[in-house]
Amino acid sequence: MKTLLSICLMTLLSVVAQAKEVAGVNLPDSLTAQDQPLTLNGVGIRSKFFMDIYAAGLYLAENSKEAKSIIEQDKPMALRLHITSGLLSAEKMESATREGFEKSTGGNTAPIQTTIDSFIATFKDGIVENDVFDFVYVPSVGVKVMKNGELKTTVEGLAFKQALFGIWLSEDAVQDDLKEGLLGSL
Repeated sequence: MKTLLSICLMTLLSVVAQAKEVAGVNLPDSLTAQDQPLTLNGVGIRSKFFMDIYAAGLYLAENSKEAKSIIEQDKPMALRLHITSGLLSAEKMESATREGFEKSTGGNTAPIQTTIDSFIATFKDGIVENDVFDFVYVPSVGVKVMKNGELKTTVEGLAFKQALFGIWLSEDAVQDDLKEGLLGSL
């Protein structure tokens, strides 16, 4: 019995040691994209009106602090959003995401509007506190949109991936300190 308890404790400690905590959320040190290991590049918190909305983690094959390079790359990468507020509704997420795409593309969403609409449709199921969204980009496949570990859709196109990751990493990012955190600067 003591041996079993020791094994359980060691397993628990190794899982905790392999995660980064932000806003009370443990983000794993790594994810996988099409058998490609991705490591946690940085973490941050999206807040609005002094409330934490979600914790985010950026996962790359090679760590980088170069936002423009990350956005432009045609390499596997992922972004995890762990919802930390019960006040974030599907409607609010849709509105904020559309605004993010506007900023990320400099107002030129027309070339990727169909893919944006497809992506945003994944929020229609509703959003509750502790939902986890993974946006996993795989070259030649697209962005796999996962909600709580379940594949919701795959959105094709490098231009879409660039605009999506630009929401958090572009010159007009959704929140400057979140961008700095994702780039490992905090």
